[in-house]
Amino acid sequence: MASLVGSPARSRQSALLPFLFVVILVLSPFLVSAFDEARRIRLREEVRRMFYHAYENYMTYAFPHDELKPLTSTYTDSLSELGNLKLEHLPENYKGSALTLIESLSSLVILGNNTEFERGVLWLSENLTFDVDVRINLFECNIRVLGGLVSAHILATDSKSRLAPGIYKNQLLSLAADLGQRFLPAFDTPTGLPYAWINLKHGVVENETSETSTSGCGSLILEMGALSRLTGDSRYETAALRALRKLWSMRSSLDLPGTTLDVITGEWIVYSSGIGAGVDSFYEYLMKAYILFGSDEFWDMFHPAYIAVQKYFRHGPWYHEADMRTGKATYWQLTSLQAFWPGLQVLVGDIPAANSSHRQFFHIWDRFGVLPERYLLDHDALHPTEKYYPLRPEFAESTFYLYQGTKDPWYLEVGESIVRSLNYYTRVQAGFASIRDVTTMQLEDHQHSFFLSETCKYLYLLFDDSFLVNQNYIFTTEGHPIPIRSSWHERLPQTYIPNNWTSFKSENQANRQSAMQSRLCPATISGANTGISIESACHIPDLRANHRCITDEECGTDSTTCRQRTCSLAGYCGLWFRI
Repeated sequence: MASLVGSPARSRQSALLPFLFVVILVLSPFLVSAFDEARRIRLREEVRRMFYHAYENYMTYAFPHDELKPLTSTYTDSLSELGNLKLEHLPENYKGSALTLIESLSSLVILGNNTEFERGVLWLSENLTFDVDVRINLFECNIRVLGGLVSAHILATDSKSRLAPGIYKNQLLSLAADLGQRFLPAFDTPTGLPYAWINLKHGVVENETSETSTSGCGSLILEMGALSRLTGDSRYETAALRALRKLWSMRSSLDLPGTTLDVITGEWIVYSSGIGAGVDSFYEYLMKAYILFGSDEFWDMFHPAYIAVQKYFRHGPWYHEADMRTGKATYWQLTSLQAFWPGLQVLVGDIPAANSSHRQFFHIWDRFGVLPERYLLDHDALHPTEKYYPLRPEFAESTFYLYQGTKDPWYLEVGESIVRSLNYYTRVQAGFASIRDVTTMQLEDHQHSFFLSETCKYLYLLFDDSFLVNQNYIFTTEGHPIPIRSSWHERLPQTYIPNNWTSFKSENQANRQSAMQSRLCPATISGANTGISIESACHIPDLRANHRCITDEECGTDSTTCRQRTCSLAGYCGLWFRI
């Protein structure tokens, strides 16, 4: 018969169990924290290696041309091809503008490589010229080249330690101003809406198409506005703002824009609209311009536009497309460009809605290994021709913003999944290649410049946000950081106000009603027990007064839960960029 009394050794072990359990309980948070920190450092360094693998191969095989072709270790002068789907009017003698180097400058600073940043700044200062016979897409050149130069100029001048003393004399700003002046002829239209295409040497060419997109003429204000603030030349900001105001005046009675329009007649060509290709950065720039420049004018556009998106595009966690005139659904599809939306919602303060959509994008990413360009929601199938993944950054971008807004470690796991997929499917010997077909993972010979300016940057910031500690930044749609300066929070130029634009607030007009005062929250009508509820389409807290708050009451309620939003310890509500 087995003894009912344990051995002395076993008895001592049993006696120690409660003590060990208490020790584990006390130390477990620190053990988990240490593991998380180790994982974070490992992933940060992996992203660093990814960036340099892409950057060094570009510098070896493609520089000073525009972009790297990693499968053949050659290059493409792609600035003339961006947005040019039919590859029309390609130049004969264009030799590139070092596009990927320009796009990489701010990433080099964020990674802490001031030596290579200085090298790039000096090369561009001495060699780059825009007096070239090349037809470029205004939107693409604005967000990539002008935005890259403006951001790099600010980064070169806002720290005494980044460049050797005396070597930088605002050369990048001079280049940006020269480029901005070459943009201006595109805005010389009856409507003030710019042509989508312009020749950098000759201006608008004869018989140029007058068709453009909402994004193309409504996403210029950050870069051109910042250029005006830095140079004191108001022409850039005035042109961009005039176009944005005209575009807003063309919205439908539902506060929806279309996707494609004519810059001469000011008439819509494509009435279907959504938050994806052709429209996406229009919404993004309204909110970011409000934060960067502090003008209520941008908020007064963004607020009704955001409500309209929630009302007419949103279907659960998804956003379909709809006719701008009727609000009726047109296309039920997910596009990879829509993945920026949860990140924008974090800036707005709509965390639950952002999280809901982000998880659906992750489900698609996890299913295919990457995010396909277009997925048909009504057929639960890939689009038959748009099965590619060109190393797009939008999903990584939203992951970064949601981690900043919640500090939920699950988003670090998502980031780890993105890093793993990119290395497994797209890394090749001479860089990172786009994916032609997500069903076969067949590669395409192109490493887009935004892989370095955005994809790698947002992944790095996800695991190391030290760059953001002492300065608030707005990231442009191409991922270039522009600091939020109180000196920029002033009246924007009022040189052009369309007669039919009714939303402009004059000096004598009373302050607008608080967004919170008109909020509807799911509740029974008039408090009666009718069982009928009113679903709010407005998810926006009142973000006036530089977004500062003292009490939770100033931050409003979340329309999806009716719970009170909170005022952070830093004194901000709803905005999650760093103090």
